[in-house]
Amino acid sequence: MAVDLSLPYDPGNVFAKILRREISVQILYEDEYALAFPDISPQATIHVLIIPKGAYVSSADFGASASNDEIAGFARAISKLAEQLGLIRNGYRLISNTGPDAGQEVPHYHVHLLAGEKLSAKLIKKNAE
Repeated sequence: MAVDLSLPYDPGNVFAKILRREISVQILYEDEYALAFPDISPQATIHVLIIPKGAYVSSADFGASASNDEIAGFARAISKLAEQLGLIRNGYRLISNTGPDAGQEVPHYHVHLLAGEKLSAKLIKKNAE
């Protein structure tokens, strides 16, 4: 199911429910700007989703609408998480799908962090969320 980016933010999306603690997840990292937790359909040995705490549909929405503090805080959260998980030395991949052609399925901006194995030819496969 593709996300229609022309629609307003849907507060009923699964990530909004996670942020409100209506759905429980294993929290790997949290600060005032971001929340990170394991992907339920991992595509690598380490596959973590990082979501901003603000209501943004996509990276396009986040880049256009988030405050400078939110953007910087989110970027720093990703770096802190990678360091916390011990990924700096061997590396990791960040992926953010925006819109239907990219396969975005949840209408809340999020970044996939993949690591823990050689990722040279590995891509996220389309999974039902």
